[in-house]
Amino acid sequence: VQLQASGGGLVQAGDSLRLSCVGSGFAFDKYAIGWFRQAPGKEREAVSCVTANDGSTYYATSVKGRFTVSRDNAKNTAYLQMDSLNPEDTAVYYCAADLWNPGSITTMQHAGMDHMGKGTLVTVSS
Repeated sequence: VQLQASGGGLVQAGDSLRLSCVGSGFAFDKYAIGWFRQAPGKEREAVSCVTANDGSTYYATSVKGRFTVSRDNAKNTAYLQMDSLNPEDTAVYYCAADLWNPGSITTMQHAGMDHMGKGTLVTVSS
């Protein structure tokens, strides 16, 4: 299982970014895809997840209404559209995959996901 996140960068508060996560080496359409982030000096935070079976989505309270997760199984790619970014969103963002559907962001936060790729840095300036 290989996952590669990309699309990070330096933006100003209020701007948007779209992160991509390309998966290879596994049946992408059968895996839930999640996004985590880790800011300097802070614990890793589960941000969002899109399930494999019905495409259900989950979001952390801190990003709900601003971030949108999606997937394109034909391209083995998942996306995290991030709008209205603020400095508190500054972090390294990682995508992850798991055959198991976490069912909620809380469970995803506590249990993690089996496979995680290298992250992409998002920096939001004020």
